[in-house]
Amino acid sequence: MSKDPYGAFVSVMQSSMVGHTRQALSGVGAVLGTITSTGLKLDDFKHELQDYLVAELPGLLSVPRHMYKGISTSVESENWEGKELKTSFYIGEDELEDVNLSLNKGLKPGDRVLAMRVNSGNDVVVVCKVVNGRG
Repeated sequence: MSKDPYGAFVSVMQSSMVGHTRQALSGVGAVLGTITSTGLKLDDFKHELQDYLVAELPGLLSVPRHMYKGISTSVESENWEGKELKTSFYIGEDELEDVNLSLNKGLKPGDRVLAMRVNSGNDVVVVCKVVNGRG
């Protein structure tokens, strides 16, 4: 019984495409990493990266109505000299424009992060901090 030449051709093409796809996609995608004192260490790469990008999130911040509690100690009155006054401040609902959430300022060495490889794996962007789901 003769072998099907078209079936053999399809098999070779599928095998080749799988190899090329695997090679093209290696080095891209999401990966976990750890912020260090001198850079970023990705879980799947043995060297530390000093040159990486960090996402910033510009936008509009909506703040619900909330209350701040505190103590006032600088009351300008002779009867209140040296006394503390407990107080509460109610802040109404508000929207703040041109707010920028800067992730870079909140990251510390030891923090686990989610990073994305971009530009064919030539650049790495830290997207967010990752924490344990159980609190």
